[in-house]
Amino acid sequence: MGVSAGVGRRDETDDEFEIRPSPDELPGLLFGLAPDEKVIKNRLHLDFRPADQRAEVDRLLALGATHADVGQTGDESWTVLADPEGNEFCILGARPGGLAQ
Repeated sequence: MGVSAGVGRRDETDDEFEIRPSPDELPGLLFGLAPDEKVIKNRLHLDFRPADQRAEVDRLLALGATHADVGQTGDESWTVLADPEGNEFCILGARPGGLAQ
């Protein structure tokens, strides 16, 4: 994974990634691998709103995410994905009227 503005790899381990508003600004959101398999429903569900939903879904699929079925009807404006450990998260579409709403 290449490092870009707002995304940084932590130095402590190759298995952790942190997202920040900018490389030197907090708060950050840290992602790390867990040694146990997922056995229950997520206790935390993340939704991401990228500038380009389709491009972000394609990028995450290329990185190892998969489509997840959590009971969607097919009419949703979001896409449900799962990370390689099975943790579901959503990639949202643009808000009607833009991000200022």
